[in-house]
Amino acid sequence: METSAWVWLRRDLRLHDHRALWEALQIEPATELIFIFDPHILNSLPRHDARVSFIYKRLEALNAELAPLGKSIRVVYQTPEDFFTALPNGHGTQAVYTHRDYEPYAQTRDASIEAILKEKNIQFHRFRDHVLFEENEIVKDDGTPYVVYTPYSKRWKLALATDKSRIETYNSESLLERIKPGSHPMPSLNDMGFDAVETPSVTPPEVRNIIDHYHETRDIPALHGTTQLGIHLRFGTLSLRKLVQYALTHNEKFLNELIWREFYQQILWHFPKVVTESFKPAYDRIVWRNNKEEFSAWCEGRTGYPLVDAGMRQLNTTGWMHNRVRMVVASFLTKHLLIDWRWGEAYFAEKLLDFELASNNGGWQWAAGCGVDAAPYFRVFNPALQTEKFDPKHIYIKQWVPEFGTANYPAPIVEHSMARERCLVTYKQALNQ
Repeated sequence: METSAWVWLRRDLRLHDHRALWEALQIEPATELIFIFDPHILNSLPRHDARVSFIYKRLEALNAELAPLGKSIRVVYQTPEDFFTALPNGHGTQAVYTHRDYEPYAQTRDASIEAILKEKNIQFHRFRDHVLFEENEIVKDDGTPYVVYTPYSKRWKLALATDKSRIETYNSESLLERIKPGSHPMPSLNDMGFDAVETPSVTPPEVRNIIDHYHETRDIPALHGTTQLGIHLRFGTLSLRKLVQYALTHNEKFLNELIWREFYQQILWHFPKVVTESFKPAYDRIVWRNNKEEFSAWCEGRTGYPLVDAGMRQLNTTGWMHNRVRMVVASFLTKHLLIDWRWGEAYFAEKLLDFELASNNGGWQWAAGCGVDAAPYFRVFNPALQTEKFDPKHIYIKQWVPEFGTANYPAPIVEHSMARERCLVTYKQALNQ
């Protein structure tokens, strides 16, 4: 039996509420699932990258779910261009189904694949999945994009209230019997140049209780008060539609965080320059100090500011950092140390298991003052005050900085008041040119 359609899994690693799979199985008699480990992406990653292990284990879990049905996902290690170029012309495959991705590389890749498939008379169907509203769907009355969060979020909520179909789910899990039978061996991690490393659970945790109390617990780093669903949103192991359904009726503060994620996605789509440039061009005139020794101290969690150091050690150890602390460490790097936000963004991109380009870039530009709806440049987080407010008993700090309060803990690498004044002078000089 020839393959009539491919469902190309990418950042949608689940079998439930999977629109592309549902659409294909409605009409295609011999649909196969494909996941491509893309060397274009993998070649830039370190051998021990935990995200690759997470994806690999998730694919193993999905194949275990399909095995009793006599089905499996075809997993390959080659460029997407090579895989789709090798499909036969004129017969066999009729269509490729997948979900849209808005990152610059993904858009370039998909344009290339679309051209390859068009030459073979194969249709390329792409659907919305990891956001509820995309591209130009939430814009101002004049058609221009929002660059301030609050009016964007109000328009987003109004749009959802008038179009609840956005959160209607697709019962793809009921159609799995229709997938083309087959058992396909997976390439090993070692074959692709990676080591197997420990990762979070590949199954999203039950977080309803956390969402219910999110507004009360989200800012306390010592508590397990955030959902830690970032990696599952990034790789689509859960349904955003189902998550929004729950947030709508249980916690608006959590819903607002999901909207922030979509806000940054549409900023990246409308303004791809933010990948390398400040959204506000004047901020690219800042003369950064970029002291490499101080950057190393920040990376390693030995700045002498315990909340900053705790956050960086948590990141280095677990691949995750509490969101409140992310803001503090980013502000410290860019404003206390006057180190280019792009250095910190790149470090987070390497270390964060839940790294997502749009959110990481948006968060760093927010902290540095140079992004959309950013914190004003004169807002400089005081790590000591942040500690008093959010970790007054030093529970979080002592967990990650056990030498805190002893002679072994280093003195601060910079004095807060001096650093704040230096920051204000440096920013003013750049912005007043």
